[in-house]
Amino acid sequence: MRPRPFRLERFFAEHEFSVPHLLCASDCEPVKLNELLELADTGSRVLWENLSLGYTEPAGHPLLREEIARLYRGLKPEDVLVTSGAEEAIFLLTHALLAPGDRVVYTAPAYQSLHELSRALGCEVVPWRLREGAGWDLDGLRRLAGENARAAVVNFPHNPTGYLPDEGFFRELVELCAGKGVRLVSDEVYRLLEYEPEARLPAACELDGRAVSIGVMSKAFGLAGLRIGWLASRDRELLARTAALKDYTTICASAPSETLSTIALRAKERILERNLGIIRSNLERLEPVLEEYGGLLSWHRPRAGCTGFLRLAVPADGFCRELLEGAGVLLLPGSLYPDADSFHARIGFGRRDFPAGLEALEGYLAKNYSRIQEGA
Repeated sequence: MRPRPFRLERFFAEHEFSVPHLLCASDCEPVKLNELLELADTGSRVLWENLSLGYTEPAGHPLLREEIARLYRGLKPEDVLVTSGAEEAIFLLTHALLAPGDRVVYTAPAYQSLHELSRALGCEVVPWRLREGAGWDLDGLRRLAGENARAAVVNFPHNPTGYLPDEGFFRELVELCAGKGVRLVSDEVYRLLEYEPEARLPAACELDGRAVSIGVMSKAFGLAGLRIGWLASRDRELLARTAALKDYTTICASAPSETLSTIALRAKERILERNLGIIRSNLERLEPVLEEYGGLLSWHRPRAGCTGFLRLAVPADGFCRELLEGAGVLLLPGSLYPDADSFHARIGFGRRDFPAGLEALEGYLAKNYSRIQEGA
């Protein structure tokens, strides 16, 4: 198995930790350790203070699995497998579920590992493409799945657009997959970041016993440094096969990370309220800028998550490169998503330093807007 280079992650490896203004982060404001410990209840604090730095249970600490299961209706701790980030969850599930020759349909554009690992395994991977401003078409999925699709990999709320379908669409999607015998794999790492709580979708694993939901502490909770993710499914036989493969990767998760994740999940309402407050404030700052420079930048406003997909009037690769060199502002060119065109760029608005980056972007546009428009 030889996956192609992960272009998005290589891009971030080059720029993320040195750029003055990271304006395309995919996660929420990171939580500081002392802030998190202040949120700990008495039981969690005792767990932390008496933590032993030995191996942990391969499936995850029982208390952590219990808290994760509480995120879903009808699931039990035994329906959860803890992994080292969502990336390991995707890697292990791909190998446990698929075989060379299987057909896999995925929502496009998508985070590269959601389809590249299947391709590298020898699967036939088929993009189910976004219709800009209109979402995805279920009739398109029916055609692409055909009679022999093994899995459908979807991502709602969607990265990078922030698109969120309505519940009726999602339930029909789940029923379609179940009716065709297609395993539904649902990347739900931005779930819980809906701007309107009533818009939150049921998790796929709640609606279908064979479906698998992928979650992580990185995005909605701002705890990427813990490297804790999970798979949630009522198909325990599939989870067992996946757990057996984990013996060849990480074996178990980090003990401190599992305990800190338990603390965070027990205080989830306060963390999510903080993060949604930052997102809403940043969106209020961003939208007037998009209006002012509407001849160059536009978008379909996200309904959830902390990323959006800007449409540019000029090729994004050149614009993003000049913006980085001229103002120290990093946007993510859409070309780094294999199924996106060259006129989009991802913007991230989940962090507290967003206003400073936006101000730098505005300054650059004020000086260069006319010149850029002439090249459009």
